[in-house]
Amino acid sequence: MDALLHYFTQPQNYLPLIFILVIVAVLPLLAGYVVLMERKIMADMQARLGPMRVGPHGLLQPLADAVKLLIKEDIIPEEADKVVFLLAPLISVTAAMTAYAAIPFGPGFQIAEMNIGILFILAVSSMGIFGIVLAGWASNNHYSLLGALRGAAQVVSYEVAAGLAVVTAVLLAGTLSTRQLVMAQISEQTGTGYWFIFLAPVAFFIFVVASVAETNRAPFDLPEAESELVAGYMTEYSGFRWSIFFLAEYAAMIVVASLATILFLGGWSRPFANTRVFDFMDYAPPVLLGGFGLYCLYRLLKQPAAWQKLVMLIFGGILLLLAAAVALPLTGLQLGSVSVAGWKPAIHGGFWFVAKVVAYLYFFMWIRFTFPRYRFDQLMRLGWHFLIPVSLVNIFAVAGGLIIHRQQQVGLEVAMFFATLVTLAAALLFAWLAERRPPAHAVENEF
Repeated sequence: MDALLHYFTQPQNYLPLIFILVIVAVLPLLAGYVVLMERKIMADMQARLGPMRVGPHGLLQPLADAVKLLIKEDIIPEEADKVVFLLAPLISVTAAMTAYAAIPFGPGFQIAEMNIGILFILAVSSMGIFGIVLAGWASNNHYSLLGALRGAAQVVSYEVAAGLAVVTAVLLAGTLSTRQLVMAQISEQTGTGYWFIFLAPVAFFIFVVASVAETNRAPFDLPEAESELVAGYMTEYSGFRWSIFFLAEYAAMIVVASLATILFLGGWSRPFANTRVFDFMDYAPPVLLGGFGLYCLYRLLKQPAAWQKLVMLIFGGILLLLAAAVALPLTGLQLGSVSVAGWKPAIHGGFWFVAKVVAYLYFFMWIRFTFPRYRFDQLMRLGWHFLIPVSLVNIFAVAGGLIIHRQQQVGLEVAMFFATLVTLAAALLFAWLAERRPPAHAVENEF
């Protein structure tokens, strides 16, 4: 009994379990509001209002959608492989959610610190393709099977490019640990002191394109292409099982956004963290959250119904409480022998990490509503004939720049600048060669 009591009195023993429960409980709700944000952004780009009926300004739309999907009829095709058909969505969502174990959402919020955290995330998240392939095969539907095969080819192709982009960040940091990758971008004592997007912008661009393709997002949504394959591998799914695939897609989007934040955007550090001139940005979290909270209270007065006023009051109150929480470390208060200022890295780090992830997700949506869908042969050519060769050149250029920096005492910024120029020259050459290559008519006709 004493040993058990001692175990549960050590925070490092039960905190990971709390983090797991928080992620499992919050992620479905978060995915629902990411969908709402996407619909609102799409409506704004098309001069519409988007969802407005359920709750004030449509704020309760994700809850209505969840209830609708839960009570909707669940249909299984008569000739389908029922066991595999039922398991496929679970495989996709489990793979996406397991990847969160190694993601540091802040200096104090991580389920498991691993010295190979990046490899773990890449390996586990790539298992999601098994759910897509099995769903297409088990549905006993030609559209579903074709969508599943497209998905397998697409993910395999772009995982190579994404992995090579990750290698560039690993070279700059010298570690595979997600936490150490962030620390390498925070200060010169622990690494370079620069966000890797500035040292290796080509690698970041490659990772962005590959992450859009890996998550099957437009303009690379070929596995589900409604105009060609009805809904691809999800054609025979309905109701709750379809929503699990939907949750897996948005969970994977958050994973790749978190990876981009860790690898290239400084993780939980605020912009210009090493420059004292920009210390005023420490006040940005409480100001932004408090501003949104006050705006909700302002809109409360304009709501026609009492229950809509209540919803706006709840949302505004939550935002004001969050603003107070992130402002507390800036006050210098003492709670007994504990200094509240010591909480600042954890609280503000979580805010900046989430803010960067949200900005990356907005970029995903901006791409979706801007570019038309690629043909399948164009997708494959972009990956194999352009992104992968450019990624290889970028790795050699960055590695050469690091050697020159360390052996010839050349500044890191100068070495990486010339490495970027070399990579851009190679990219122009590969683009020119791709233009001269004749199109694959056989592939075009088939797909």
